[in-house]
Amino acid sequence: MEEAEIYSDIAEGPASGNAYWIETDDSVRVRVGAYQSEVEAKGTILLMLGRFGYVERYGRVAKTFAENGFSTAIIDWRSQGLSDRMSSDPQAGHIESFSDYQKDVAAFIQAADELDLPKPYYLVGVSMGACIGFRALLDGLPVAATAFISPMFGIKMSAIQRIAAWPLSWAFQKFGIGQKYVPGENGEIYVLETPFEKNNLTHNSAMYDYWVKQAQAAPELQIGGPTMSWLYEALAECRRLSTVPSPNIPCITFCGELDQLVDNASIKRRMAQWPNAEFSMIRNAKHDVLTEIPEVGGDVMTQIFDFFTKAGAATKP
Repeated sequence: MEEAEIYSDIAEGPASGNAYWIETDDSVRVRVGAYQSEVEAKGTILLMLGRFGYVERYGRVAKTFAENGFSTAIIDWRSQGLSDRMSSDPQAGHIESFSDYQKDVAAFIQAADELDLPKPYYLVGVSMGACIGFRALLDGLPVAATAFISPMFGIKMSAIQRIAAWPLSWAFQKFGIGQKYVPGENGEIYVLETPFEKNNLTHNSAMYDYWVKQAQAAPELQIGGPTMSWLYEALAECRRLSTVPSPNIPCITFCGELDQLVDNASIKRRMAQWPNAEFSMIRNAKHDVLTEIPEVGGDVMTQIFDFFTKAGAATKP
């Protein structure tokens, strides 16, 4: 692995932060970030973020993880952060096949092993990252437990939007124009174009301002809207995953009552069929439950730490 750039000033993560270039099996260069625990390590959290995600975006979250005994590894998915873009338009949230993300996961785990990050590993999957992580669990991701934040087990749409989305996105991909943006989307950076009062991510103004400052300081880390190919592949993956049994891995899941991005009904169905899983619907919370204000999100972090610590203890001989 080669060292990669990490924007520590805007990440505000643990002082131990480093980043590395890794290459996937299909020769895509992606970036991995790593932060060491600041106390005796209980393990490493594999942090899989959503469609806007990049290493620095959850620097403050990684700081909280470190203070509570967890190292953190984060990946820039292909077409995000500083990783290789899959479209000629670097702002496009584009993917050729959703299964390509699993190639990123494989390289991610290999990097964590080579960096000798403390075990056991735990998965925290946020939105699209939870969808990718769920597939990885089915394929044997070596984690002791998982926490899902607003998992993308379905995309929130009206009935009319859903009826139109399938054939339109399929046709765009079929005829080689899948790199076109989803109607109504473009290459603009969401947090720079959306006032805090109208955002659909969080009630936490300090966190939103943190993301705005990151976007202003390093626009190269940002992407705009999804492409038609991404939409079709995401819809298809959500449909495929809806039919499989839940893995026998301890799971705790949180979603926001006011979420406008993922389909909470799909999350409820999945968690109802996950043996011994824990599920919380957070009242008045928006999409990014992990960064909500305490009055809304409460002690989500503490619940995750307690859940992981208990699961980790159960894995010891």
